[in-house]
Amino acid sequence: MAKILVVYYSFEGNTKLIADSIATAVGADILRLEVERELKSHGFAKYLWGGRQVVMKSKPRIKPLDKSPTEYDTLFIGTPVWAYTFSPALRTFFSTVKLSGKKIALFCSCGGDRRKTFEHMKAQLAGNEILGEFETIEPLKNDTSGQTQRVVAWAKQMLKV
Repeated sequence: MAKILVVYYSFEGNTKLIADSIATAVGADILRLEVERELKSHGFAKYLWGGRQVVMKSKPRIKPLDKSPTEYDTLFIGTPVWAYTFSPALRTFFSTVKLSGKKIALFCSCGGDRRKTFEHMKAQLAGNEILGEFETIEPLKNDTSGQTQRVVAWAKQMLKV
């Protein structure tokens, strides 16, 4: 039986909601990436500080991982969208955990425009089989039940691919 892991970073809880829904639906383990020094900014300032980290290609220190992603067959990897790409915490993850030959499904939460988030993630995950992608738009604010139902159906479909 395949071992499944959901890896994600969440700043405001939107990506966490989706990650938890996926893990419950497919019986996966879960690995939350936690930054050692999290941004304290909220409101418009968070976009300035977060965008700066993305532009500078920052790799913030993340807390030690309590699971080894390389021991899993299938991974769901999720991120909030920051400045039209994946979060700096995932940049750190991609640079420190070398994944190869895995089946990977990508998901993100955003305010309405993911742009090239998935393309950027795929570039970091060369050598793996990308099963599919799923985007949510602020699920804590917009149709929470509907978005979680859709992501659950998607996650189950990814395991049939």
